[in-house]
Formats: sequence, structure tokens, C-alpha cells
Amino acid sequence: MKKIPVWIDTDTGVDDAAALLVACRLPEIEIVGVSAVNGNTNLANTYRNSRDVLALAGREDIPVYKGAAEPLVVLAESADDFHGRNGLGDVTLPPSPAPHQTTEAGEALRQALQKYGRELRLVAVGPLTNIARLLLKHPDVAENIGELLIMGGAVNGGNVTPSAEFNIYADPEAAEIVFKSGIQIKMFGLDATTEAYFTPEEFATMTEKANPITSFLQGATGRAWKYYNEGYAKGLILHDICPVIYLADPEMFTLQQAGVRVECCGRLTLGKTVCDLYSDFKFSKRNCLVATSVRRERFVAKVREVIALY
Repeated sequence: MKKIPVWIDTDTGVDDAAALLVACRLPEIEIVGVSAVNGNTNLANTYRNSRDVLALAGREDIPVYKGAAEPLVVLAESADDFHGRNGLGDVTLPPSPAPHQTTEAGEALRQALQKYGRELRLVAVGPLTNIARLLLKHPDVAENIGELLIMGGAVNGGNVTPSAEFNIYADPEAAEIVFKSGIQIKMFGLDATTEAYFTPEEFATMTEKANPITSFLQGATGRAWKYYNEGYAKGLILHDICPVIYLADPEMFTLQQAGVRVECCGRLTLGKTVCDLYSDFKFSKRNCLVATSVRRERFVAKVREVIALY
């Protein structure tokens, strides 16, 4: 079976780390590069976390590149209350022995697109700053991106404000550039990801096999469990796994064609993804497939199956 080449752009916090761990063991894909961006925590943390999580998975061979340290326009916000001061729930991992890459993230991604062409799948699970900067510098690169899978946005309410989801809110101008670029996008927003939750019993079963991976997942999700127990009674949500697992099992999600734009000026709606699901004329380009639901039991079973490979 030919593996799908995948590039992951990430602001590695808790759910990003879980997505990387899942991606490293999915037999259907091959990670060819990872780029770090400011988001859940600062760039120094997201870069280090990406390297250390890959090393934990035994994949220190995957190169990690530094990207944007701040958003295009607005001041950066962090999610320390959820992800901890270091981005990994304050769990400290052994440092990766891998050599540091000196190529800037956008340039490294451009080179990967030249090498793999439209076969490469770009998965973005953080703010879209790195991708927007690449498009601003090399607009023609949009034609080489076969598919961009985003964890971000929402058709309905947000999670960082009543209107906006965190990854889009963290750099709305970057997101607007990406959604207007003409790239074929699959958006895995809160409407689907919040239904891809783990009950306490399911998470306990998934992590009952004692090893460094399950120990890390148990420790890193401590703050997240507290957050969701107080505000979302169903269970633990690891949003960023969704676009990764989609590559292995597309039938797990229901997607709907839509035009998507991003609010960059609203006093109450800054960072909102405005999704035109039903009309045929409001937005000139219906360039996005928006995930509207997930087969939750199938999702949980697949993630559990992958984690059991460690």
C-alpha cells in the first residue's frame, strides 16, 4: 500500500501531541515534515514540544522546522490555562536528540511541495500563520497544495469566545488569507471535534497498557480533564486528532460543501468562521468541505487501536 505523504503544521500542545502520536503509527500515512507555529504556547515551546513528542514516538527522524513566532496582525494569546505553561500539561519529556533544522518552516514546506506535488496532504492543527506567510511570499504555491486539512473554526459557537474557535481566533487575518486562497480545504471545526470525545472509561481503557506513551497521555491531559469536567460533561476532547484520523478513515466524518470566510474586524465576532452552507451565491467560492459530524464510536475505536501499537 502506497502511503500518503503528510506535512503537519502544529502549535504542539496537548491535543496536538496526541495527534502527532496517532499520526506516527497510522499505516496509511508517512509524515515527511512538521512545522511549528506560535499558538497554544510560544514558538520556543511548540518547536521543542514537536521535537520531543516525535522522539517519544521513536520518530526523531522526522524533521521539525521553526515557523512564525507571532500572528500576522493581532497580539498573540496563549492557552496556558488548558495546555499548561510548557504546552504539554506541564509534563516534561526527555529532549529530542535529533539535529536542529535551520531552514525556515515556510521554505521547508515549499520544498516539500516541489518534491511531492499535489500528492502531499497538508494538515494544519494550529493557527494558520505559517501557511498564510508562505502564500503571501509565494502566491503560486496554492496551486501545488492538493488538499489542506484544518482543525479550526466552527459553523456554530466558538470555544475561546462565543463566536470563535481558538486556532482561527489566534490569527484571523492568516485564516482569511488561507480560506480565500482557492486551496481545497477540509475544515474540522468544533461541530465535529466536540463530538469526538472520550469518556473516562474509554480513555482509561486506551491508556491502561503501561508504557511511556500512555504515561505521557495520562499526565498531559490532567488539566484538560479538569477543564472538560467543569465545562463539557461528555468527556475529553482531543480536537487535533480528527483531521489526522480522517486520512486513514474518511468515512468516519460527514462533510458538507461550503464557502468559508473569516471575520477579522468584528467587536464580538473576531475570528468567527462564517460558513455559507446552503446558498449558492453569497460567497464566490465554495472551496471548503466542512465536517459537520463524526461517528464517535468508530473514532474512539480507531484511536484506541493506533495507541495500542505502542
